[in-house]
Amino acid sequence: MSVAANFNTGDVAWVLMSTALVMLMTPALAFFYGGLVRRKNLVSTLVQCLIIFAVVSLIWLFWGYSLVFGPSIHGVIGDLSLAGLISVGINSVSPYAPKIPELLFFAFQLKFAAITPALIIGACAERIRFRSLLIFVALWSTLIYSPIAHWMWNVNGWLHILGAVDFAGGIVVHVAAGLSALAAALIVGRRTGCVYWKDHLKAINTKVTSPMPQTTEFKPTNIPYVILGAGLLWFGWFGFNGGSALGADSLAVSAVVATNLAAASAAVSWMLLDWVTKGKPSAVGISVGAVCGLAAVTAASGYVTVTAAVLIGLAAGVISNLVANWRAGRSRIDDSLDVFACHGIGGIIGAVAVGLFATTLINNVDGLFYGNLYQLEVQVLATLVVSAFSFFGSYLLLKLVNVFSPLRVSAEEEDAGLDLSQHGEEAYHLE
Repeated sequence: MSVAANFNTGDVAWVLMSTALVMLMTPALAFFYGGLVRRKNLVSTLVQCLIIFAVVSLIWLFWGYSLVFGPSIHGVIGDLSLAGLISVGINSVSPYAPKIPELLFFAFQLKFAAITPALIIGACAERIRFRSLLIFVALWSTLIYSPIAHWMWNVNGWLHILGAVDFAGGIVVHVAAGLSALAAALIVGRRTGCVYWKDHLKAINTKVTSPMPQTTEFKPTNIPYVILGAGLLWFGWFGFNGGSALGADSLAVSAVVATNLAAASAAVSWMLLDWVTKGKPSAVGISVGAVCGLAAVTAASGYVTVTAAVLIGLAAGVISNLVANWRAGRSRIDDSLDVFACHGIGGIIGAVAVGLFATTLINNVDGLFYGNLYQLEVQVLATLVVSAFSFFGSYLLLKLVNVFSPLRVSAEEEDAGLDLSQHGEEAYHLE
């Protein structure tokens, strides 16, 4: 890499701040998820997010960064010339961000790599073995996240060359995590006491004297934690999306405003749908709705107008709500914290929305509504490819991990709770 001493200090300051904001999203996610699980699994959920951040930080240093942003091997993966940052000095410059030090670009991208696998844990919360989770995260970060990020964000990645765009990770982060979470929910299986709705109907309608399926009530342990986590995620997302401009400029401002409006729109649309269908607007629903809007606008935030951002948020709040309710009431899938409905569906909505709403008035891309059908086609292609690769790749990785390190805790350990069975600790010591 070349060397420069004259960085833009305003850009450096903004991306430094954005890097800190995105790091804050890891504990924010921990509180968001932790509040949604039962009390006996609160500590395990919090610490899973924290240790994933630590593990992926090291993976990103030793090989992840190089696999994503190193010189491309046939558009599929980077080489190892940047492994361990061996050729990166304090004044090195990346071609991806010439106005800031490469070390800062490395640090900013690290936060994306770290939070993405943490999103997945919500799908198998309350029942996954800690050791197996760590093995899966290490493999997933290397074999799933790194190739996808390379395809989309490396200048020689094959999807990037085709013209697919993803401003801040709607495809790389949210579609990848959401579809991987769906695979995890299927492989790990339903929590004990989570009974499929047709089993209830069968037990009610049959004349067999066998007992009714025993169900467990899965209520959030701490709704204030959920609201706190959602609020901090909303705050941190300004760095997630605004920082992806990699400079303190009008594009960063546009991305931040679009991010806020999409989150607000999704929170309101989720709330209104709950109000109509359930009679009351729930605090958890409003919080989840906001996060759905944030996930949906991520790919589009640097390409669309504020009006388009509102439309994206409104769509995300409604569609994610419907998918979450279908999953809970009509499917066999126990995606504990609705990662697929929130991040997978939200990410897909945003990725496709780029192909519709993107405009050169904001950035250097036009979508279908501005006369460019090809952009919609390539966005759909990228979404389908990443969805399939994430789902089937994660499915196979989970099967592999399960061979030599069982994914699921025993029934006794699940009943006791992961806090005690995996960590020997409790969130609250009750006299």
